[in-house]
Amino acid sequence: MDEQEHWQFFYEIFDASLPRLGAGDDASTRKALDMLLSAKLQRKDASAPTKLRILDIGCGNGAQTIQLARYADGAITAVDNHQPFLDELQRRAEAEGLSGKIELCLSDMRALEMEPGTFDLVWAEGSLFIMGFREGLEACHDLLTPSGLLAASELSWLQPDPPSECQEFFAHQYPAMVDIAANLATIKSCGYEPLGHFTLPESAWWASLYHPLEDRLRSLREQYATDPERIEVIESFHLQIEMYRKYSSYYGNVFYLMRRR
Repeated sequence: MDEQEHWQFFYEIFDASLPRLGAGDDASTRKALDMLLSAKLQRKDASAPTKLRILDIGCGNGAQTIQLARYADGAITAVDNHQPFLDELQRRAEAEGLSGKIELCLSDMRALEMEPGTFDLVWAEGSLFIMGFREGLEACHDLLTPSGLLAASELSWLQPDPPSECQEFFAHQYPAMVDIAANLATIKSCGYEPLGHFTLPESAWWASLYHPLEDRLRSLREQYATDPERIEVIESFHLQIEMYRKYSSYYGNVFYLMRRR
């Protein structure tokens, strides 16, 4: 496959109809939002706006965007570079009666043309890895108002010395992955005050992502049984799922919550 065919097949695997396109669940999104809103209330900044201007970058098909629209008082700009994901978000928002709170933006999150200091809250649920965690934090910092809030979930090591099979897998798949302490240090060095963090439960991987994805991979395996290149890609995702099944105690997605200093 050439690069274009590879991306076409990637989007065939991660179809917009999947419940979520990354690890997460509604309860974790709500928990992160509640923690940030609680920190905002505790600050008691009289000059802060009552309605939030929210940026959801790398929103995908918008599972978390719907939760933000449901529970946060404000307007959301949802950014993704794949139109079918935005179309699915629009469909979900209309079904929930929330489309009036969400503005869709087809754009690459690495090249956003937005005024600095525009947003009170930036939401990056499993998306900063596209830029790199530090680079993503720096880009979000400029988009936030003074004392603006940021929620970012990031793949992180949860224990030291993972088994060699697991280390070798991520040395190829995500060599930038570090532990929670290192990510917290990066957050501080990028000009943020950490407000809290928590690890997503294993159910947030299985129920919303891996079980539906396994069903889809099974169907695609039958469809492309005579296509060795596509079968190889399918196998790579099966391997990713097996890694989590075997080593979920060693790594996971961690929600990091912070305020711009």
